[in-house]
This record gives sequence, C-alpha cells and structure tokens, in this order.
Amino acid sequence: MRLENSWRLAIKALKKNKLQTLLTMTGMTIGVATVLIMIALGSGAQTAIQDQVRSAGMNLITVKAGNYAAKQDKPADEAIEYSAFHAGKRHGSLLSAVYSPSRGAHLLRVFHPEDDPMAIHDHPVARQRLGDSEAGLGAAATLTMGDAEEIRKMDGVQYVSEGIHENAHVAAGNTRWFTRMHGSDVSQPLIRRSWTFSHGRYFDKGEQKKSENVMVIGQIVSQKLFGEENPVGKTVTIWNQTFKVVGEITSTNWMVQPAAGDDQFDAIYMPVTTVQRLLNLSKLNDITITTKSTGDVTPVSKAVTKLLRVRHQISNTSPDDFTVTSEARKALQGGGMRPDVSAAVTGNVSGLEKITLSQLGKTLDRASETMTALLTSIAAVSLLVGGIGIMNIMLLSVSQRAKEIGIRRAIGARSRDVLTQFILEAVTLSLVGGLAGIAIGSLVSNFISGILKWSTSISLPAVMISFGVSAAIGIFFGYYPARQAAAVLPIQSLKQE
Repeated sequence: MRLENSWRLAIKALKKNKLQTLLTMTGMTIGVATVLIMIALGSGAQTAIQDQVRSAGMNLITVKAGNYAAKQDKPADEAIEYSAFHAGKRHGSLLSAVYSPSRGAHLLRVFHPEDDPMAIHDHPVARQRLGDSEAGLGAAATLTMGDAEEIRKMDGVQYVSEGIHENAHVAAGNTRWFTRMHGSDVSQPLIRRSWTFSHGRYFDKGEQKKSENVMVIGQIVSQKLFGEENPVGKTVTIWNQTFKVVGEITSTNWMVQPAAGDDQFDAIYMPVTTVQRLLNLSKLNDITITTKSTGDVTPVSKAVTKLLRVRHQISNTSPDDFTVTSEARKALQGGGMRPDVSAAVTGNVSGLEKITLSQLGKTLDRASETMTALLTSIAAVSLLVGGIGIMNIMLLSVSQRAKEIGIRRAIGARSRDVLTQFILEAVTLSLVGGLAGIAIGSLVSNFISGILKWSTSISLPAVMISFGVSAAIGIFFGYYPARQAAAVLPIQSLKQE
C-alpha cells in the first residue's frame, strides 16, 4: 500500500476518536512547549550574563591619539608648515603639518584660530579639541578613519567605533545644559550593551554617511532639557547649529545606571562624520574596540599596536604616537596606587587579562551551559510523559480496533501495511502536538520576555531540536503498539469480536 493511502487511513482513524486524539496531542504539546521554553530561558540567561560582562567593559579596548608615557621634546630639525584648508579656508581654518626628515610630512590637525574674525560658531579650537603639537606625542592627533577601517578587518574584533569628544553646551529653547559631546559610529549601541532606547533609535548608516545633523541624547540630558516629555523629533542647538533628536538612551544594566556627569547618559551622540564636517577635522580622538571574547583582549591589543605602528610609519626605535588601553589597565593606572607599583603591575596586565578575564568568561559560559542543560533535562520529563501517553493510547487503540485489523488482514492487507498505519498515527499525534507546542512555547517565551522582562532567546536550532524530538518520540513510542497490531492474525481478531 502506498504511503499516501496509509497516512489517509491513519488520519481517518484518529478522527473517529477526537477527544482521545486531542488529549494525547495535548500531552505532546505541553512537553514540547516546556522544552522550548526552558531552552529559551537558559539561552537567554547565558546571553544576558555575557552581555552583563561585556557591558561592564571586560572586552573593551580603547585606542587614544597621543602617548603621554612617551612624551618627548620636539626635535630641532622639525619645521611647521601651514597651508589653507580647502573648505575651511573661508572660516579661517588652517591645516597644520609637521615635517621631519625621518618621517616626512604628516598631518597633525585642522584648527580654527582663536582670533578667527569670520567664525560663526562657538565650538573649541582644535588646539583644545585634539591637542597641541607643541606638547609632544602626548597630544598628537594621529588616528584616522582609515585606521578604524583596518582594525575592523582584524581577527577577534567584534565592533569598532571612531570617536571625537568634547564638552559642550546644548540648548532647547531657553534651557541650556553643559554636557559631554560624542561623535561616534553607528555601532556604538552594540558596544554599549547596557543601553536601551526609552524613546526613538540611534542614528543609522545613511545619516552617518550624509553627515546629517541628527542627535541621540542620554536620559540625563533629556530630563534637563525636556523634563519627562518624549524628546524624539525635537530640536537641540549646539555650536549655533540645529540638530534633530532621533532617540533617547537609558540603561537596563544594574551595573551601569544613569547619573549626572557619567559620560554615557549625561551626554549627546552624533555621527562622527557630522562632527568632522562641522569642526573641519580629519582626525580622531580615539577608536573604541570590543573583542568577540574577553580572552581576546590581550592578543587584539597587541595586534592593534602592531597594525598602527606600521600604518603610522613608526620606526623600531621610535615610541608609539597612540595609546592602547584595556579596562584592566585603566583601573590599575587610575586606582590611586604608587606610580612605581602601578607601572610594575600594569606591565603584567596581559597575564592578568589572560588568566582573569579568560577564565571568568569560560566559567560563566560553563555555568550558563549547566543551567540550560538542567532546565532542558527537567523539561524532557514532560516529553517522556507525552511519549508514554502516545504508547498507552496506541496500545488501547490496538485492542479496541481488533475487528478492523482482522478485516483488513482478511481482505489482503499485509502485516507491514498495518504496521505503517499505526506508526503514522503515532507520528501524526506527536508532530501535530509538537508543532502546537513550538507555537505555544514561542508565544510564552515572548510573553515572559515582554511582560516579566526576563531574558529569553529562541533560536532556529532549538526549534529544529524540539520538532525532531517530537517526531522521534512518535516513532519510538508508536513502534511497539504498531508491531502488536501487525502481529494480530485475522482469525484471532474475528474470534475476539
């Protein structure tokens, strides 16, 4: 008998006992839904833990322009040459370049002289924004957008964001607030995993590419300028330029909460290209990097240092004109310990990061995997109960349908035809129940995430596993009753009736 006909007969048989069929499917539905929900909760918890670790900066690397640790006096053989800067010429902008016989001419900064009579803005001069070349390497402006693009291509790097930063007054109507301005990349929300948008969104790639006057404001700035109102769509003025507010950020991480002067939520964000256009800048203050794993911090830091030394054409005997810093190094350097002790400990931070961050990350991963396995094992009991229910119903069905089986065998049905029909009945019960369980599990997971604010994560592999397990249970627990039905002799079935 063709498989199609066998399936048709199986469906017809199940329809004869609708209540019995429905109850059996319900058992499978509950089992599959429970497994999917437990996997979603376990995976969500694992993702949440990883996000908490990353949002705390454990995988964060900052590359800053300049190197105060290697501060040197300017060699006597260098000469400063000035030339008018194309678009900025009408505003009195000048391009400062330093020529050195060893390194040739290299751009340091673009700036607006303080006595610029044509200026219509109130932003700081480049000497204040990116540093003064007279101060040595410590204040050199050497990082470029090209540097950031090359770092993005490196192994182990997750996200990269270019940065230009400055203190600034922002105004909305008659209300003014002094805060921190950040020119950044669209990947900044992905780097700051603790961020969430209480209103609106972050600026997008199109707005960054076009250098549009759009702005995202932190929760503190929003409260100071607009109170409890939704700031999206309103205008903010900075440097006598009008910006449209497209979003407001706040925090979902208990480890990182908004506070005045915190540099994250008491701050404003705009495309780095917009800041470069308005301030006539070609260089960056810093480049922020996140690694794919906390254990990658040290190797990526070393690789970035090597890359930038090559790109900046720094000889083996010359110091870096940039500074690569991880969060561990920042904590040690700014922790208040004696300079000599700090220097000694900082010199061994690579080992500290390798041991502490890598091991901590692996420990958290193992803990999350254990919790997910535990939850899934508990939920698997529901699937086992559902499978036993299918076997019980199918065995009962064999005894109730003895006459039907005998008649089919008497008119020519083979043993394997009966076996196929009963297996298909069991598989149909488990698959339909499994599909219903997947739908209910997804809805419940979304409800838990949306209403209870628990982290859940439903992945395609989890759905495929749930569906495959439900099919396997149908075959496994349906095979024995099907064999029992196929083994019934026609004469015995007819005598029994």
